[in-house]
Amino acid sequence: GMVLGVLTGAVQGFFVGKTDLVFQRFIEVWSAMPELYLLIIFSAVFEPSVGLLLLLLGLFGWMGLSDYVRAEFLRNRQLDYVKSARALGLGHWQIMWRHVLPNSMTPVVTFLPFRMSGAILALTSLDFLGLGVPPGTPSLGELLAQGKNNIDAWWISMSTFVVLVVTLLLLTFMGDALRDALDPRKVDA
Repeated sequence: GMVLGVLTGAVQGFFVGKTDLVFQRFIEVWSAMPELYLLIIFSAVFEPSVGLLLLLLGLFGWMGLSDYVRAEFLRNRQLDYVKSARALGLGHWQIMWRHVLPNSMTPVVTFLPFRMSGAILALTSLDFLGLGVPPGTPSLGELLAQGKNNIDAWWISMSTFVVLVVTLLLLTFMGDALRDALDPRKVDA
């Protein structure tokens, strides 16, 4: 999903015009589909597996990233280093991948932890409903379901909830640290 988001955002932001318009309309239609409901339907139709769930989450998780990358490419394509690369005779794809993409990675790094958090919550929800990974595979959703079924054993639900919250917080903190470390515009004093 991340690769698809970066690729579509890069093409949209660099080539603009009709290319951007066609991709934007496709993304609008694709993003209008309810992700969690479709995941539930696919999980009920197909044999549940971790690979299938990751594939489905990847197919529905790239649109937001595409918008961020598109915006960065639209901004960066007007800068002097891109004009200089064009003057040197470099092709569109060389300019995109060698020059613009490395300078547009801050939104990707910033967006990644939030997308991972969304994927973890979606997988936990599906597992809680019994539509996620195959039975016997350890998951937070299965532990929450066991806690719901054994209401007297409150520590099962509480410990699972704490693990889920701590994991999501750590992902957010890691994303902030990566963004700060990799931001080329940040100047150390």
